[in-house]
Amino acid sequence: MKYRQLLLDFGRSVMRRVKTPPEDLARPRRNTRLRQDPLLEDFANQLLKAAGCRRLAARVFWNPALRTTAGLAIWRDRMIILNPKLLEISSAEVQRTLRHELAHLLAKHRSGRRRIDAHGPEWRDACAALGIPDEPRCHDLPFKRRRVARRFFYACPECSSTLARVQPLKKSAACIKCCRKHNGGKYHPRYRFRPIDRPETIAA
Repeated sequence: MKYRQLLLDFGRSVMRRVKTPPEDLARPRRNTRLRQDPLLEDFANQLLKAAGCRRLAARVFWNPALRTTAGLAIWRDRMIILNPKLLEISSAEVQRTLRHELAHLLAKHRSGRRRIDAHGPEWRDACAALGIPDEPRCHDLPFKRRRVARRFFYACPECSSTLARVQPLKKSAACIKCCRKHNGGKYHPRYRFRPIDRPETIAA
């Protein structure tokens, strides 16, 4: 009985020292630099409720590995990742970037299984609902940029649109314009990007 109680006490003492919720312990192992921010999470979820969305809850992390990217939204994990360099600019910029990325999650939540453009009308509507109606697609923050050559190129077999990537595509990706035009916005393998040689019109 005493041995069992010792184990329970030990478990409680360990959990008190862990900032990440127990059910998520395995996930951050993929990137040990991630640091969760409960205050921003609460703020983000209050914004979602104010926008009329009560079924979506976002998690917010800081990642010092980000260089020129201000923030990321990962729909699969309902996660927002922010660049700590934002703190050196202003708290207003932190909130603006948080709303920008949160709009991606809200737009995807509203669209369900339908494919949408990352910065299309659904995202703009979500931005308006979150209080940033005139939000631009990209930031112009003074982050030092590192030039990385894009070595992987793809083209849509239907409209010949090209896509340049630093890393190869890990999953099948289709041309959003052709999917919208010919298949109601849903994915179709006919419009999947195919690997091509480096086009002369795309700079590395």
